[in-house]
Amino acid sequence: MNFSAVVVAAGSSTRAGPGVPKPWRSLGGRPILRWSVEALARAGAREIIVVTAGERMTDATEALAGLTGWKAVAGGATRAESVQAGLAALSAADDETVLIHDAARPFVTTTHVERLLAALADADGAVPALPVADTLKRGAEVIVETVSREGLWRAQTPQAFSYRTLLDAYAAWPADAEPTDDAAVVERAGGRVALVAGDPLLMKLTYPEDFAMAEHLAGGRRITRTGFGVDAHRWGPGEAVWLCGVRIDHDQTLIGHSDADAGLHALTDALLGAIGEGDIGEHFPPSDPQWKGASSDRFLLHAAGLVAAKGGLIVNVDVTLICERPKIRPHRDAMRARLADLLGLPLDRVSVKATTTEGMGFTGRGEGLMAQAVATVETPL
Repeated sequence: MNFSAVVVAAGSSTRAGPGVPKPWRSLGGRPILRWSVEALARAGAREIIVVTAGERMTDATEALAGLTGWKAVAGGATRAESVQAGLAALSAADDETVLIHDAARPFVTTTHVERLLAALADADGAVPALPVADTLKRGAEVIVETVSREGLWRAQTPQAFSYRTLLDAYAAWPADAEPTDDAAVVERAGGRVALVAGDPLLMKLTYPEDFAMAEHLAGGRRITRTGFGVDAHRWGPGEAVWLCGVRIDHDQTLIGHSDADAGLHALTDALLGAIGEGDIGEHFPPSDPQWKGASSDRFLLHAAGLVAAKGGLIVNVDVTLICERPKIRPHRDAMRARLADLLGLPLDRVSVKATTTEGMGFTGRGEGLMAQAVATVETPL
């Protein structure tokens, strides 16, 4: 089912304590806003509208650098006005599903979205909710009443509706009232809103103490992925060879459409493999003349950019060069330094090694050179 999303990030965050508003604070090394936008994009959102304060447009661009399929619009003085600004910016058809989500709930997942989309099959809206587990008391300084919790739920976001249903419901909402969520707007207009299973991890970051808990949770919501790459090129006439981004004087060169840097090619494939993005040939076809003689630095930086766009972090890389000549050891430190610079990694997270095949096979006969690479990447769940 096609869906679009509006992510509301225009609040002042007065209850969150001193500092910048919640969407721009760091969580697990990423802005809180980015968590939700990345998750909704992974879930298949056709279009994502980020609603923020007018003066925060540049912050949104910086927080979401490298991501596509989103645009930012200025919000209003209230949450309801901000939601309506987001709806107005969508290019959705009347019957398309739209999810309204608070940026302050960063741990949304594809599973949450799928539950909501499924519930819309026979409802006008759908809300993730948790049953109230605590005993409820009414009062101020003293308790005046114990309130039954039977049938009470804690509503969360994202909340899902058809685009036209939500637009019309907001149009009918009284101007002198402020809804606490979008489901209330649809309910008042007579819509049927379904409850789906909520998740304690869809917690809303509201008070200062919430951020410490979220930081702890963020550390456990990433997975480690490993990619493996292999590349080989034959030797041909030349006077130098490029390996792991370093030029080495040699009596031959490696033959290839680009600069034939087997080390960088193998490492590029390893990064692409770690995030399930195919191989180097899909991104840079050797049949395309624009890559003739190209520096392989560009290929590696492209792969690293794709990792970053998925919210990933490159943990370490390891390249093994298999050849009889040239000797790699004299150039190994320069190669490690070059890879560390390209990938923005500390030197101790970069390894370059070399071995021979003791005269066996095409590398042993001096017909070509082979490179193997392993990359470890951490990405959000």
